[in-house]
Amino acid sequence: MKIAVSACLLGQNCKYNGGNNYNKKVMDFIYGHECIPVCPEVMGGLSTPRNPSEIVNGVVTQNNGNIVDREFREGARIALELVLKEKVDMVILQSRSPSCGVKNIYDGTFSKTLINGQGIFASLLKEHGIKMLDVEDL
Repeated sequence: MKIAVSACLLGQNCKYNGGNNYNKKVMDFIYGHECIPVCPEVMGGLSTPRNPSEIVNGVVTQNNGNIVDREFREGARIALELVLKEKVDMVILQSRSPSCGVKNIYDGTFSKTLINGQGIFASLLKEHGIKMLDVEDL
C-alpha cells in the first residue's frame, strides 16, 4: 500500500515552531508500506519556523495578522498533485492543523478553541475522494 503522511509525523522538522510531531504509531502503521511525506505549508513556500496560522473567516492568517492563504492553498494543490500522481491509497494527517486537520481545526481566534472542520489540504483530499485518516484515530 502507498501511504502519504504529514511529514511532521515522520519526524521532519517542518512544524510552525521548527519542531515535529514524530509519532511511533504512524511509524509502526506504515512499516512495510511505501511512504510519501507531505507538508503542504512548506510545499507552498512557507519557512520553518513560522508564525502559527489559523483559518479566520475562511482565510488562513498568522497570529500576527499576515495573510498566508495563498501559500496554504498552493501547498495543498502541490501536495494533492503528488498524492494523485503517486496513486496514494490513503493519507495520514496531523490533527487540528489548518492544512491537515481532518475532523477539527482551531476556530481562528488563536485561543486553542477547536471547532468541527477541515484544513485546506484535508478539504482538497475529501473533494477528490481520497481516503484520509486523522493521526489520533490510529
